[in-house]
Amino acid sequence: MNKQEILNKIANEEDKLLVSKMLDKIEFTTKRNSIEYTDFLDMRQRQLLEKVLKDIKYTNYIAFGGYKMAERTAIITYPEKLEEIFIENRFDYNSVFGVIRIVLPNELKGMYAHRNYLSGIIKIGIKREKVGDIITRFDGADIIVLKDAEKYVLDGLKELTRFSKAEFTTAKLSELQVEEPKTEKISIIIPSMRIDSIVSEAIRTSRAKATEVIKEEKVFINHELVVKGSKEVKTNDLITVRGKGRFKVGEILNSTKKGNLVIEIEKYV
Repeated sequence: MNKQEILNKIANEEDKLLVSKMLDKIEFTTKRNSIEYTDFLDMRQRQLLEKVLKDIKYTNYIAFGGYKMAERTAIITYPEKLEEIFIENRFDYNSVFGVIRIVLPNELKGMYAHRNYLSGIIKIGIKREKVGDIITRFDGADIIVLKDAEKYVLDGLKELTRFSKAEFTTAKLSELQVEEPKTEKISIIIPSMRIDSIVSEAIRTSRAKATEVIKEEKVFINHELVVKGSKEVKTNDLITVRGKGRFKVGEILNSTKKGNLVIEIEKYV
């Protein structure tokens, strides 16, 4: 593995730093026979790193964020001698991830959304990449963090006025309270099953704006980055538009007299 050769192929400096850090983790894993892991990654970052891993034919890794459907994940690398533990799912991920549970007082239950918890995390000065998914509920939230940042985040959040009456505990990953996501079914009319057409209708914007959003690398199909608006979408595909929401593609219901398609999509609310 020629590290510099790999980095020379990456134009963006932030991406280059991200890849460099991951390659260092792989080197540590190989030389020290140790388990290493990255910070939390968004879907675009994860895809970038997994592409590099594929290019260098490195397979001793797993992308995980604390639970099956996690959007933000870390890449964990492991030595060959521990491969069986990961294949058989016997690795204790609690050694990598911590869970901070917040239970709100009665007068605040149902009033806090994802943004209230995230802004609190930003306020205490913790880097976003140290924090994974924030799983909100009516009575509070479970916040997944890297284990080495758990105490700092916990102590910091306790000091915030907005959480002064809340109860704080830590939990195991097996105790995560993940509720079934709520969805709203809507029908849209599109000229084709191209991703730019669907994004345009799903987020209620123009086709030109949808194309711009795709070019800004904000659109994913089944957690994979989309780079072309002409990409065809299929039934049951999961579309994520960063900053706008997630949508699941349903069946084609019928077609209009002009030949447009009427499809059903589920919007996660």
